[in-house]
Amino acid sequence: YSKCCGFRQKLLHLFILCQLSSVVTGHIRYSIPEEMKKGSLIGNVAQDLGLDLKRLRSGHARIVSGESIQYTELNADKGILVVNERIDREQLCGDTTPCSFSFEMILENPMELHQITVEITDINDHSPIFETDKINFDISESATTGARFSLTRSEDPDVGVNGLREYFLSENDHFVLKQHSNADGKKYAEMVLQKPLDREANPNLSLKLIAVDGGTPQRSGTVNINVAILDANDNAPVFNQSVYKAVVTEMSPKGTYVTTVNASDADFGSNSDITYHFSDRNSALNNLFRMDEITGMIYINGDIDYEKEKKFELRIDAKDQGGLTDSSKVIIEVIDVNDNAPVISVMSFTNSVSEDSPPGTTIGIINVKDLDSGDNGQVSCRIDGSAPFKMKSNLRKYYTLITDSVLDRETVSEYNVSVIATDGGIPPLSAQITFNVKVSDVNDHAPIFSQSVYSAFIKENNSPGLPFITLTAKDPDENQNARISYILEDTNIGGSSVSTYVSVNVETGVAQAMGTFDYEQIKEIVFVVKAQDGGSPPLSSNVTVKLIIQDQNDNPPQVLYPVQTGGSMVAEMVPRSADVGYLVTKVVAVDVDSGQNAWLSYKLQKATDRALFEVGLQNGEIRTIRQVTDKDAVKQRLTVIEEDNGQPSRSATVIANVAGADSFPEVLSEFTDFPHDKEYNEYNDNLTFYLVLALAVVSFLFITCLVVIISVKIYRWRQSRILYHSSLPVIPYYPPRYSDTLGTGTLPHVYNYEVCRTTDSRVSDCKIGGAGSQNVLIMDPSSTGTMQRIQSEKSIFDEPDSPLEVMKIYRWRQSRILYHSSLPVIPYYPPRYSDTLGTGTLPHVYNYEVCRTTDSRKSDIKFGEAGSQNVLIMDPSSTDTLQRIQSEKSILDDPDSPLEVSYSHQLIQFAFEHFIVQIHAFFFKKKNFFQLQMILIYVNQKYLMHVKFI
Repeated sequence: YSKCCGFRQKLLHLFILCQLSSVVTGHIRYSIPEEMKKGSLIGNVAQDLGLDLKRLRSGHARIVSGESIQYTELNADKGILVVNERIDREQLCGDTTPCSFSFEMILENPMELHQITVEITDINDHSPIFETDKINFDISESATTGARFSLTRSEDPDVGVNGLREYFLSENDHFVLKQHSNADGKKYAEMVLQKPLDREANPNLSLKLIAVDGGTPQRSGTVNINVAILDANDNAPVFNQSVYKAVVTEMSPKGTYVTTVNASDADFGSNSDITYHFSDRNSALNNLFRMDEITGMIYINGDIDYEKEKKFELRIDAKDQGGLTDSSKVIIEVIDVNDNAPVISVMSFTNSVSEDSPPGTTIGIINVKDLDSGDNGQVSCRIDGSAPFKMKSNLRKYYTLITDSVLDRETVSEYNVSVIATDGGIPPLSAQITFNVKVSDVNDHAPIFSQSVYSAFIKENNSPGLPFITLTAKDPDENQNARISYILEDTNIGGSSVSTYVSVNVETGVAQAMGTFDYEQIKEIVFVVKAQDGGSPPLSSNVTVKLIIQDQNDNPPQVLYPVQTGGSMVAEMVPRSADVGYLVTKVVAVDVDSGQNAWLSYKLQKATDRALFEVGLQNGEIRTIRQVTDKDAVKQRLTVIEEDNGQPSRSATVIANVAGADSFPEVLSEFTDFPHDKEYNEYNDNLTFYLVLALAVVSFLFITCLVVIISVKIYRWRQSRILYHSSLPVIPYYPPRYSDTLGTGTLPHVYNYEVCRTTDSRVSDCKIGGAGSQNVLIMDPSSTGTMQRIQSEKSIFDEPDSPLEVMKIYRWRQSRILYHSSLPVIPYYPPRYSDTLGTGTLPHVYNYEVCRTTDSRKSDIKFGEAGSQNVLIMDPSSTDTLQRIQSEKSILDDPDSPLEVSYSHQLIQFAFEHFIVQIHAFFFKKKNFFQLQMILIYVNQKYLMHVKFI
């Protein structure tokens, strides 16, 4: 059986090698002895095939044998073939010589198939063995000389010189040993009687049969032979055929008849009774066949497999009662049936294929074998179902599984590909194997948001870290390619990074507020979030998020006018001659909230005389309800509440002091005794002192200004005389208001500036002067030492300064005072404005009202026509400043504009303003704002008298 199996395997490998000749690029053969240790070197495959070690690694070189035991192992890093399992030549090939096994080494990309044959040489590792420890013979004494007696055959698994070489029979007088060889080369021995037996002389004989092999060192086996001498039987049985032939079908059931052997004996009686036996009673064939000892009929006793043994050879002995025997041979041939389904072996398989793989990409290589022969062993392969794969066969019994079309993981991510192999038998047998092919993802899809723009709402005064929206993007890819990170794009909002306002969780896409929002500062935040996957390279998409901040009624109304100055008193004067509906003052408040939260209403909460005044519900105007009489108190205290329309509503109160009098002294006398806080009462006694001091200072400044003006006039007159009458050379000097004629000057037209300003006014009155380019110094080319001065009709010294200079100087000084001063704003009426009592002296009166907020350094004003039509208008959309609304007619065009004031008037006004600032600072430190107001009114009247004098 082992011999036939090895021979069949050799033929099978040879047949495969012939079929694969178009692909096999090399064939090497090695010879090694059996029983080598694991890891022993067989040969250098890379060197013998002429392959580079890099090629072995890149081609994923591996051994494919198709056997259950892997005797060899390929070390791809070194390119050597080593022993992987113990190799027993007798177990592998049995009696077959030479003993070898073949396998293929497969390389991929491109596919190469190299055949390697390893021949196993025999070593003398087995001794000849007899199946029994003794042999018994019953021989009649009448046995004739030359009678043969078959001996049990010794088995030596080794082959060649190491196999069984010869038998030896121990020395005796009756028998000699005669050796024979079967057709398969196996040797067996017979004892030949050379001297008649004499039972009476020696009834029993004891002999030894020794079997020796030809190995070095030589091994041997021994069996004892016991010969019992019987009484005479002089005829041995004789078979009618020396060889019997029979045919059986594989897979035949037990008990199937095979053939019958027949022998005859010329003796008579019991000596002619013949029994039949297998010569080798301990052979494995005894398990497959059974013989009837009496009839000589042979039956099947086991499983007959064509793939294991195609032919059986039996030796039959016929023995009579006298112990005489004859032998014959039975040859049984096995007929193949289609009893073996194809066997599918996976040579190479990649369970993952990229979705961008082109059609024709190799997924795996399989080998299909069918142990049957003929048509029963012809196999075809196909794919079951409609998967985008197909089988391609370039080599016999080797099939390649390849892709048939473009794959898309997002459509189908996994395939179960069933490969069916069917043979050509009747009925056909088939085998099926299923490959699980997973389509690996390629980052070919960017994350997608469900909306292009997201809108979110959050109420102001929120808690930091409050989430307001969750952004979700989807990516049809998988794993890392579908792992989405949400990234906040860096943009600027109001000069600050958007990350200071909001943050986005990189994993969940939850957008959170970084701080507390104030609707009054920012109403909407627009930012961009990028969804980026984890592919390489990464893909991304952007979405715009609009965060709308919702207003809450979190700000109470703020009173802009009248200004509350702590412990000071600010009073509005109402003449007793005022008509009904007379506008006393206007309460101006603003709410920085929006919508209905900013809708304000005004109500009179408290009043000294509620029947005298009323407050406009919407505009906050305080007007008289009836005529003011002498019976009414001079001091009127009104408490006005401003309330917004929010839920819940917020409110603020303001106290307006109203004086019902026709003159300032009356007001002063009344309000001097007005009950203020105790901390300010100590300053009331010093009022007279401050008034006298103010008058003295103003008088001193007036005299000083006159002296300065006269000095300047004299200086300019003397300078003009020097330029006209001096014989000295003139050194070129260019004052800032002149330009030279040589083209070296930088200002082709020079303007002079005059300053007219008051401490509580931020708008300068100016007049536009003529260009000063006519006043030039001309160099006479004929003169070497002097320069002629050509003067225009009007002397440059007599020309008033340019209004541009006036405006620039004034605004610069005014900005320095107002920007860096923390003084409260106190109502003050400069000489060019009149108070609401109508006591002004100028025929045209311009009213100027100042409302200043703590966060604004620029006042909003408007100019109006003469009279009391000037009102303060609040823009509801503004939170910090007032709109400046100016009438069509500019104050500069009015014939009575302060631009007509002379240069002397300007100097006096400048000195006066400086004094006012010093007085303002002094009383501010003392926190006596009421006395400060009274002093300013008094100084103002004195100032008007000096102006009229000038």
